Amino acid sequence: MSLGPLMIDIQGTSLSSDEEDWLSEPAVGGVILFARNFESLQQLQSLIRSIRALRSPGVLIAVDQEGGRVQRFKEPFSILPPMRTLGHCYDENPARALAIAKEFGWLMAAELRAVDIDLSFAPVVDIDRGLSEVIGDRALHADADVVAKLACEFAAGAKQAGMTVVAKHFPTHAGAIADSHTQLAVDSREYTDLLDDLEPYRRLIGAGLHGVMAAHVSFPQMDSNPASFSSWWLKEQLRTELRFNGAIFSDDLGMAGAAVAKTCASRAVRAMEAGCDMVLLCNRRDHVSETIERLNSRLNPSGQLHLVRLRGQGRHRWQELQNSPRWRAARAALEPLDAAPTLTLEG
Repeated sequence: MSLGPLMIDIQGTSLSSDEEDWLSEPAVGGVILFARNFESLQQLQSLIRSIRALRSPGVLIAVDQEGGRVQRFKEPFSILPPMRTLGHCYDENPARALAIAKEFGWLMAAELRAVDIDLSFAPVVDIDRGLSEVIGDRALHADADVVAKLACEFAAGAKQAGMTVVAKHFPTHAGAIADSHTQLAVDSREYTDLLDDLEPYRRLIGAGLHGVMAAHVSFPQMDSNPASFSSWWLKEQLRTELRFNGAIFSDDLGMAGAAVAKTCASRAVRAMEAGCDMVLLCNRRDHVSETIERLNSRLNPSGQLHLVRLRGQGRHRWQELQNSPRWRAARAALEPLDAAPTLTLEG
């Protein structure tokens, strides 16, 4: 069975019968896990095995494991600091920060691969403009060049651990004050004012970026639709101008910023027509069946090719990983970041 264009969430620490049925549908190609799905290492491994057993080849399994306030799995996983601590480190010692960024990416990815998770939606490459509280200390730095350098090293580390890399939130959430989870988010800047925001993507794509998550942010100077529903952003800019040939994800269709249509099924169709290969639908169980029904007839061969390349490669067993010199060295490299100053938002 091929990978469908829909990624859904699940409710608890094991699969319900409804969820087993949904994950077996052709339209579904992925599942995203949250903190509510994690109780212990053994339970998580059991849950993942049950997801894998439903079909062959299996769906993509993803999580948001950025570090800081967006880290779904805690101990025994390494507690990762906010990514902004890498930026603070860069201001003091650029070479050291770049080396730590690679270890950050490797550690995050190696632990997730050890439990057979394919990908984490990271890194965040929104520039810290001091405007967006939902981004805040998830941003690496205020300088686009520094963001690009740190993100490329993070990505290199993750690849070494066998994980593909999905950067977010394209083209940027940094210039929108509103949180797209709860409100319509707008960035009124002209295109020329966004060139710095695009630079990290340009550099990551040049280094072989596997995936991009599009933002539910509208840029009315270019297109009234949010970027995740805009063929101008996804096809003309991302595919043609930036020459990106990886997978394009929408952000969660249940968010307020995605309210371009009444139903999530209609939103999913619009996002795919705009250029998304996979759409996320989270915390809206009442919309899952309808969305699956609509998408079962809209399988996209080119989108499936982009998605299949996201499968994780190779992995250590958990105990083997923790006994490895690389794991111990990576943990030691990240420890000083905990002492870095916290981000102060302005404006």
